[in-house]
Amino acid sequence: MSTGCRYFSTSLLLWIFTHPIHLGNRATMSWQRLIRFEDEAGQEAFGEPIVDNADDVQTLVDQGSLVVKVFTGEGPFDLQPTSREVKAKKLLPLLYPRDVPIVKCIGLNYTAHIKEAGRTPPPYPSFFVKPRGSIASHDEDVPIPPICQNDQVDWEGELSIVIGRDGKNIRKEDALAYVAGYVVSNDVSARKWQRDPAYAGGVPQWCFSKGFDKWAPVGAVLVSPRVVGKADNLRIRTFVDGETMQDSSTADLRFDVEDIIAFVSQGTTLEKGTVIMTGTPSGVGMGRKPPVYLQDGQVVEVRIEQLGSVKNRMKFE
Repeated sequence: MSTGCRYFSTSLLLWIFTHPIHLGNRATMSWQRLIRFEDEAGQEAFGEPIVDNADDVQTLVDQGSLVVKVFTGEGPFDLQPTSREVKAKKLLPLLYPRDVPIVKCIGLNYTAHIKEAGRTPPPYPSFFVKPRGSIASHDEDVPIPPICQNDQVDWEGELSIVIGRDGKNIRKEDALAYVAGYVVSNDVSARKWQRDPAYAGGVPQWCFSKGFDKWAPVGAVLVSPRVVGKADNLRIRTFVDGETMQDSSTADLRFDVEDIIAFVSQGTTLEKGTVIMTGTPSGVGMGRKPPVYLQDGQVVEVRIEQLGSVKNRMKFE
């Protein structure tokens, strides 16, 4: 090998190690919207619903008319399209706890909610985690343990990011390449365990107060950035027993999707399947005068335009 060739090879290797290749979402996810469903033969499968808007998915399933392009693979992040099209009989949980290594969460991230909580806007995203066991499906009951039943259970409608491949020290400009899609979600919270000094001590305590089993229900449809970009101007609403409690837009996010991914990946590997809850807008029960908290049997529904909804009944154990 000539000196020139040796020099070229060394330089090329140096460039590769110092300039990581970032594959776009298009290279890894070949769908725009993804559901897990049961077909008319009773078989579980993943597929892309043939719709123009995720808001229509549940309605079409209820009518027995939702057509789905079937995908095959081992899980929601490793799928290949087939030529088969079938009708969906029932929507199944989009994500099971086994699909999600961890739930990472951002607090105090909507300008109006920061004011509602009486807090100063944080200089960086406020970060906490929920365990994978907090993941619940779009329509299952949320169990409320006895220690949380004393006028403190609150709703937090949120946009969630689902990571599609591992990444670390991700640059803001590359962030969307790591997003499998977005899903509507609810960060169920126990306010006394979060904020009351008699329960939480002198410093707000987030992980225990929000990390109970099934306290992170997510919607039935995962929507690609190819459809909604960085999801920065979507209407988000929360209803309790049909009454509107939150009505805002993701345009009010203090830190957007790219900011969040860049921040939480610094020095920490974001694993494929990680769910990142991006914060809630104003209108939570804690911020009302007087405060309003969830009671046994009440139904909370969160809707985000183009992402569908998540609707869960609170069930006191």
